[in-house]
Amino acid sequence: MCLRRKTPLSPKGSLFSGMANGFLMEVCVDSVESAVNAERGGAGRLELCANLMEGGTTPTIGLLQVVKQCTRVPVFVMIRPRGGDFLYSDREVEVMKADIRLAKQHGADGLVFGALTEDGRVDTELCTALLAASRPLPVTFHRAAFDMVYDPLAALETLISMGFERVLTSGCDSSVLEGLPLIKRLTEQAKGRIVVVPGGGITERNLQRILEGSGASEFHCSARSVKDSGMKFRNPYATMGAYLSTPEYSIKVADVAKVRTLNAIAKNIL
Repeated sequence: MCLRRKTPLSPKGSLFSGMANGFLMEVCVDSVESAVNAERGGAGRLELCANLMEGGTTPTIGLLQVVKQCTRVPVFVMIRPRGGDFLYSDREVEVMKADIRLAKQHGADGLVFGALTEDGRVDTELCTALLAASRPLPVTFHRAAFDMVYDPLAALETLISMGFERVLTSGCDSSVLEGLPLIKRLTEQAKGRIVVVPGGGITERNLQRILEGSGASEFHCSARSVKDSGMKFRNPYATMGAYLSTPEYSIKVADVAKVRTLNAIAKNIL
């Protein structure tokens, strides 16, 4: 059994002690082990999800409960009923609303979601309803959703007007490094009205350039390494998922050393 220590949140839902000289590191995790490792390495906030290979989907309530028992940093829960696009059916919306209610009931400190219209704009009607269901928790607009919008500058103003606290983005490009010019422009446009959080491909090799080049005060990473399975008997013929799924006998988990290295780089920038 893990015992969770109580620590106050800032108005934006972040943890003051998780700041690295003004930078806050959020680590996306999909297991209790990753959550504990991320906190040990110095993460100031966790984004909790399942299926990271699909960009993240809604985690189980059981995972949320145990992560909350084992960590003290804020846990933001992803609300995404499936992988793929962000154009949702009425039934998927009902699932999202139910997941928001359950996440709030079981201790989520914040939520992460996004929804788009068929023409690549923020679905203001749906997002307004989801935001209302989420309050008083802070909400981040999902990275993959924002990176798929038709006009990111206009979309940013829409998110600000709706009351999202954060937007996660790789600059609408294949990785945060390629999208750095747009991230800088978004941060300048935001002028503190919303927190623009770069994420997607951040490593110890590029973090300094990203933070210095974007003007961001927070960043998002996974900092994972491959861990070999403890299984001694291994069937080489059967697979548990699709052809392109991850191997059964290796597990990706947040790496304490990687998280610490990223945290140290952020501390040394200022």
